[in-house]
Amino acid sequence: MQTSTQRVGLTEIFLTFAKIGITGFGGGMAIVALVERICVREKQWISPEEFLHGLAFGQILGPFSLNVCTFTGHHLRGIRGGLTAAVGFIAPSFLLVSLLSWLYFTYHKLPQLQAALKGTNPVVICLIMVVAIDMGRKQIKGANSILLALLAFAATVIYKLNAAWVLLGAAAWSLAVAIYRRRHCR
Repeated sequence: MQTSTQRVGLTEIFLTFAKIGITGFGGGMAIVALVERICVREKQWISPEEFLHGLAFGQILGPFSLNVCTFTGHHLRGIRGGLTAAVGFIAPSFLLVSLLSWLYFTYHKLPQLQAALKGTNPVVICLIMVVAIDMGRKQIKGANSILLALLAFAATVIYKLNAAWVLLGAAAWSLAVAIYRRRHCR
């Protein structure tokens, strides 16, 4: 993991997140999977636990893939690192979406374009599933974690609860379990 003596340069942060912005297709969880692979596993800039905390914080407001990038950049270099990571991540997407928007509204009635767009949907869903399974294998261990994961799944899928409420509930549950264990399991 990154040590306090290892300082990542702003240029490297910008280029890394620009690469993620350029190559990260599929939105949300697909981007998060790419950030996790590059920043946690390859560069080891942030620990898996810290990354998951950033992912949890990122769920609270706005686009969570951008929030995870900002969180990771902030971890590396504070406010400047967070801003650099965010700009690096957003710039390629902004330029590409601007170009694609122009192309779409110019040529959107072409059957070939319609077919190509429909073909990407299953791939995006698969990428999200792969990330969820991979993260679940690493982090869901023990009866309490399994129960919490199942309850969170039910709360969001069946009861349509907002992710922020689910995260707050999970945090409250985990805090209550930790307090109980501290008092009664000595």
